[in-house]
Amino acid sequence: MRSCFILLRRSIAGATALALWATLAGTAIGQQDNNVPIAGRSTLGTTKMDVVAEGWRASKLIGASVYNDNNQKVGKIGDLIIAPDGSISVAILDVGGFLGVASRHVAIPVEQFTQISPRIVLPGATKEALKQLPEFKYVKS
Repeated sequence: MRSCFILLRRSIAGATALALWATLAGTAIGQQDNNVPIAGRSTLGTTKMDVVAEGWRASKLIGASVYNDNNQKVGKIGDLIIAPDGSISVAILDVGGFLGVASRHVAIPVEQFTQISPRIVLPGATKEALKQLPEFKYVKS
């Protein structure tokens, strides 16, 4: 008798779980656009490829040389800082040093760059002027 009671209780629990899952899955499937993946409550990705095509890949910018308006190399982009609103706020330039040794980081607001392609241009910059800027230090978290 006791084993029948346990079997009945497990069957009810299983049926309840199955009904709950079916209800939740049906609701999620009913709300989901089949063309766009969903993570939690946020739609992932974009189908607007024209937005992507107009930008630059971060992987191509990081490590790229930076020139002044006299076509002199003044540094190299070492990193990009993303603001809370999702925009790129500053580029971290590696300046000074030789072959990456003893170089230092300086932060340059992206608005100061006048050109990205075919070369990254920071008008009025010189190696000496960039070396005089305060060194950028990453916040340790």
